[in-house]
Amino acid sequence: MTRVAAWSVHLAALAVGGTGLVYGWMRYCLEPADELALVNHPLQPSLQHLHLLFAPLLVFACARIWGGHVWQRVRGGHRPRRATGLVLFAAFFPMVLSGAWVQVAEGELARRLAIGVHAGSGTLWCAAYAVHLLTWRPRGNTAPADSQPDAARPGEAPTRIGT
Repeated sequence: MTRVAAWSVHLAALAVGGTGLVYGWMRYCLEPADELALVNHPLQPSLQHLHLLFAPLLVFACARIWGGHVWQRVRGGHRPRRATGLVLFAAFFPMVLSGAWVQVAEGELARRLAIGVHAGSGTLWCAAYAVHLLTWRPRGNTAPADSQPDAARPGEAPTRIGT
């Protein structure tokens, strides 16, 4: 994976995950200051709009790395330490499809189900992505991630944040 492809996924994940998690916190954890308020926080609508604008960037960034990084590893088997990649793979489609479903669901039950699937799969995807980045190691290295310097696989740029 190229450095540009890696950083496009990192930035898109940060933008979509950040806006989604903060929006969810505002929507479901905060209480409105005014009993007649339509939202729980004045920035809630803006975060929802940003989340919807950033989401296609994550889909495109993940599509860019799909063949050479994701599908290649899923098809060829995985090492146990990279189980987070399989979680990312499994949660991605429910997260994306339920995100679209939230926008078009008409019935109350369908909307609640779509929100639940989207919130659950999105939170799982964000957590798995964070662990996936924090446990990154060069190929063939079995030592703990914090004991080795950041080094790329032959022919690849490091994808860890901060390099």
